[in-house]
Amino acid sequence: LPAAVAVPGFARAVAVFSFTVALSAQPARCVLQRRPPLRSFSANCWSPPHPVNMLNSYSVKFHHSKALTSPYPGSHVERSPVPEDQVDWQIEWKDYNPVEYTAGSVLAGPSWADPQINDKGFSPKFNERDGEVERRSLNGLYVVENGRPRNPVGRTGLTGRGLLGRWGPNHAADPVVTRWKRDRSGNKIAHPVTGKNILQFVAIKRRDCGEWAIPGGMVDPGEKISATLRREFGEEALNSLQKSPEEKAELEKQLHKLFSQEHFVVYRGYVDDPRNTDNAWMETEAVNYHDETGETMDNLPLEAGDDAGVVKWIDISEKLKLYASHSYFIKLVTEKRGAHWGEEHGPECHE
Repeated sequence: LPAAVAVPGFARAVAVFSFTVALSAQPARCVLQRRPPLRSFSANCWSPPHPVNMLNSYSVKFHHSKALTSPYPGSHVERSPVPEDQVDWQIEWKDYNPVEYTAGSVLAGPSWADPQINDKGFSPKFNERDGEVERRSLNGLYVVENGRPRNPVGRTGLTGRGLLGRWGPNHAADPVVTRWKRDRSGNKIAHPVTGKNILQFVAIKRRDCGEWAIPGGMVDPGEKISATLRREFGEEALNSLQKSPEEKAELEKQLHKLFSQEHFVVYRGYVDDPRNTDNAWMETEAVNYHDETGETMDNLPLEAGDDAGVVKWIDISEKLKLYASHSYFIKLVTEKRGAHWGEEHGPECHE
């Protein structure tokens, strides 16, 4: 793939490899600092664990909402306002004057972060694998202007990298672990209005902001996505880092059993994240691991660890308010499983 791409109809090209991300525009002031804040893909982990029900055939456009919120997470920096009809790069806006911001923690030069674009000796290969860093986007080619990658979804009112380490795509993985809600007799519980069975998922409450989220994290260099999903779930939802060697060994057996079961890729691609900028953005692969009988998870007692403050099973419904695009991922899981999401209103109901 070429290092720099300038495609006039780029927005249309991306839409072919896009998914629906129609998200609520509620303010997002949570800083999701996963340990460490950024890691990269290797070439051998680019294929999904199990390419079932891939959604990239859905020809729907992305929308920015959380990527436009101010102040920028962890700072007092205000984004330059971007009207909804000016987000798309294809709309000419000569007076666009975004704020430049990269967090001090990124500029300090940790191992998970790129140098500044103009630093001597730094020649990133965008749109391809660059050494140990995966700079390809899950949404196809992105434009590079003046040496900087351009956010494929549109303007955010802020240039630089903010809290993100990599110029361009920053890759993560999110394990959505689910089971059916059951009564004391072990029978599935259906919603009284829709009649559909209620699905539960393992959620963590982040220490930094108090928002509920999927227990995911960034992909380590050389690590397969399937390994990231299992590792992050163990660290955040089972507190595996604090276990004894014997406990870890038993935990690994149960995790292997869970993550070897039937699963499907919920979503692969761009994420509407409050940390996104014009030059750096989050992408993820969300995978659903479903414990149909509930027996496997009975042997995996939940315990908050890493950067999770609380961890528990949460009933899934449209009332969920989760971090970044996580509510959307959960909704897709309920559609796949035929589970309850929202009460179905009749034609006489109006908002």
